[in-house]
Amino acid sequence: MTRALQAMPLTSLVLLLLQNAPGVGAQKYLDFKLQQPQGPVVVIKGEILTLNCTVSALGPPGPVKWLKGWGSSNQTIYDLKGSSPRVMRAINGSGIDFTIHIRDVRLEDAGTYYCVKFRKGIFGDELFKSGGGTEVLVHARPSKLAVSGPSHRAAPGQSVSFTCSAGGFFPRDIQVQWLKNNVPVQAVLSHITSEQSHSSYNMSSTVQVTLTKDDVRSQLTCQVQHSTLAAPLRRTYALGQALRVPPSVSVVAAPPGAVEVNKTVTFSCRVQGFYPGAVNVTWLENGMGMNAGSTTQPAETPQGLFELNSTVTVQAVEEKRGSSFTCRVVHEDQEPISSTGILRVAVAAQWGPGGSSTEDSGAILLSSPGLWLGLLLDKALLALVLFFLFKRFLP
Repeated sequence: MTRALQAMPLTSLVLLLLQNAPGVGAQKYLDFKLQQPQGPVVVIKGEILTLNCTVSALGPPGPVKWLKGWGSSNQTIYDLKGSSPRVMRAINGSGIDFTIHIRDVRLEDAGTYYCVKFRKGIFGDELFKSGGGTEVLVHARPSKLAVSGPSHRAAPGQSVSFTCSAGGFFPRDIQVQWLKNNVPVQAVLSHITSEQSHSSYNMSSTVQVTLTKDDVRSQLTCQVQHSTLAAPLRRTYALGQALRVPPSVSVVAAPPGAVEVNKTVTFSCRVQGFYPGAVNVTWLENGMGMNAGSTTQPAETPQGLFELNSTVTVQAVEEKRGSSFTCRVVHEDQEPISSTGILRVAVAAQWGPGGSSTEDSGAILLSSPGLWLGLLLDKALLALVLFFLFKRFLP
């Protein structure tokens, strides 16, 4: 006999023994009812789980408890003497309604829950009546999507990988779709792995996209559907973040062609169709750096690319005849792109007798065949006269 029974007054001990004797008082509690009406329940991780249980007013002395599981491995979820901080009564102090709320539901809360009425026995609380059990399934929404691209920008024509990932979801089934400008893109098979606790899953999906220069404003979207979601999750990646469009560079001189000595010539460098908009422009004279030059700020085109102009003005002195002027453009730390113009200076005129230049005389001769014929006839006549004179005066 336990110390509690030894210390109990004799009259109380007799009443307790009579109360728990087989058949004693059984008729009194035949109308006792315990109702646990819920069937299987699906609850989303982080939400509140409500478990319903009511009893009739007439029942044997003893507590009503909530147990998770049955048999020797059960776990007490609610007891009037104390319970988990996340568990609370729906109606505090009620002797009939034993409905409970479990806040901030976790994946490990999944299981079968029983509302159980106990009665006081000689050796402690004894099972009197229990509900049929409520199976609880805990589902988890996918975490916020993450979409990652390449670590370095790629040029048009290159194929680039993009990855979409999400974690912590349950059940396992999940659908992933990739869209480029709202048009579906075929993706590599998604990989789904379970976490160490095997209570939730992680997902990653990869897609290959061949970039073009028109992708400056294109959008790549990862879309995920799961049974826990009222609407698909979406995450968008701006392809311009992964794109590098190199510029085209061309140099022209104004005025074109050869210019007179000491005239000024302006070389213009057009840098067109590049992205992003940061470039470094320098001028070289015969391969050596120049401090001169004026460059405009990059201007955005309707296609989202950029362009700018850079100019340098030089004086056409004799010493610079044939000099090269190079526009050198560095974009995104890539190899320089260059274009070169040549300074053409006209040859100075040489003046002959009569105030006409030798260049002018030569030009007249070349452009007048009649003059050439007259000169030849004069030469021929002179030769004939000299021949006859020579023949006459020789012995």
